[in-house]
Amino acid sequence: MSNQPVKSDVHSLIPGSNCLPKVVLAARDGARAEIYLHGGHVTSWVPAGGEERLFLSRTSEFNPQASIRGGVPVIFPQFGKEGPLPRHGFVRRMEWQFLGPQANSSGVRAIFQVGDDESSRLILPNAFVAELAVTVGGQQLEMALTIHNPGEAAFSFTGALHTYLSVAEIRDIYLSGLAGLPYLDTVGVRTWRTQQEQELLIRGKVDRIYYNAPHKLTLHEKGRQMVIEMQGFPDAVVWNPWAELGATLADLEPEGYRRMLCVEAVVTGQPVTLPPGESWSGIQRLTA
Repeated sequence: MSNQPVKSDVHSLIPGSNCLPKVVLAARDGARAEIYLHGGHVTSWVPAGGEERLFLSRTSEFNPQASIRGGVPVIFPQFGKEGPLPRHGFVRRMEWQFLGPQANSSGVRAIFQVGDDESSRLILPNAFVAELAVTVGGQQLEMALTIHNPGEAAFSFTGALHTYLSVAEIRDIYLSGLAGLPYLDTVGVRTWRTQQEQELLIRGKVDRIYYNAPHKLTLHEKGRQMVIEMQGFPDAVVWNPWAELGATLADLEPEGYRRMLCVEAVVTGQPVTLPPGESWSGIQRLTA
């Protein structure tokens, strides 16, 4: 697929919330996405002829020192608390560079990049470059995360695309594709379980890590669905804080838990060890 020169009307770099810069991508068919340079963070996706499909908290701070609540946080170099580094890493709070857009047959694509700096090397003493390619067009959003090691020593990492999906009502949805799979239940005491249900209904706080998960899941709602595909990410996480935990999150709007479900593309069960000069890539693709 060859790239073509971009017309000026398919992207713009403008001030967003709290004057943080964001890139607006608009495909010719009407599909749109918004990406903040703070965190390389996708905050909005509207398929062609459709409605918003990502959840973004109305009380998210949009503070340069804080992560954005909702959308698609980029998690690197550590997922969750699964290691000695800060929870969910640090690139979600770093300022990324916009390397420019490209028009292609799938719509419009934009590239964002961030690398190690003085502060990051206090946490991860290795050179790295993280790149996020966001493609929007038609009924699809594709996010490709690539980690490069330009340094002289190998390093290991875990990571994720911590995707918040917008739902009309959490009690009315179900997720298919996980039946019969073992998972680590991290609500309360960490316990290994096997999913007995054919479809996963959300009826309370859920925080499950599915290792070696299927490459394709489907979120079902009344009158619509979403196909969630993953490549390169071997694991998946399903998360909703429910009412009690949600009420303690200052940057989650009241009752916000009812309007979101995180279905995350993750690499955590087996950390990636990246030799000097090598790269790793993982993709999450959403189809409305």
